[in-house]
Amino acid sequence: MRILIAEDDIVSRKVLTSFLEKWGHKVIAVENGNDAIEILKGDNAPSFAILDWMMPEKDGTEVCQWLRKQDNGAFVYVILLTAKTEKDDIVAGLSSGADDYITKPFNQAELKQRVKAGERIITLETALQSKISDLKDALQNIKQLQGILPICAWCKKIRGDDEYWHSVEDYISSHSNTDFTHGICPECLEKEKEAIDNILR
Repeated sequence: MRILIAEDDIVSRKVLTSFLEKWGHKVIAVENGNDAIEILKGDNAPSFAILDWMMPEKDGTEVCQWLRKQDNGAFVYVILLTAKTEKDDIVAGLSSGADDYITKPFNQAELKQRVKAGERIITLETALQSKISDLKDALQNIKQLQGILPICAWCKKIRGDDEYWHSVEDYISSHSNTDFTHGICPECLEKEKEAIDNILR
């Protein structure tokens, strides 16, 4: 998984990068919030970010707030990293839009499990978005026939919105995903047999 790290402390940034790469992740590391936003704005932005709270320019909570205001449909899981340990600080961090919170100095085992938890959430979110996309596509392909249809009492053609008269097959085909296969009903079959018999007599 591609993970963005935004951490102004070079030692912490390198330690985080080392751990994540050892666990099989591809890391994009920046040193301030503005650079993090530029990465998240880009095409193929990572869906996982670990942001230090205290950074120059924009801090981690400001990046979170910016991220949650975006309306591009992309989900990014955010872990906020900070030395702040007070309950009010944790509440403030999560209220900014972070999904999780790790205090410094972080424990390697704890970080690994929290990253795994984030991966599970991203997998679920990706599957959910895929299902939503499939449903939207399905709804776009469904055209419902509704309301009053003006139909000729003799030839059974239907007058469309274009004021032209269309065969039933053409009208239904253009207003739904229905394909027709032609057959003959028993009643019509009997009538055709009678007509043929009358001709042969």
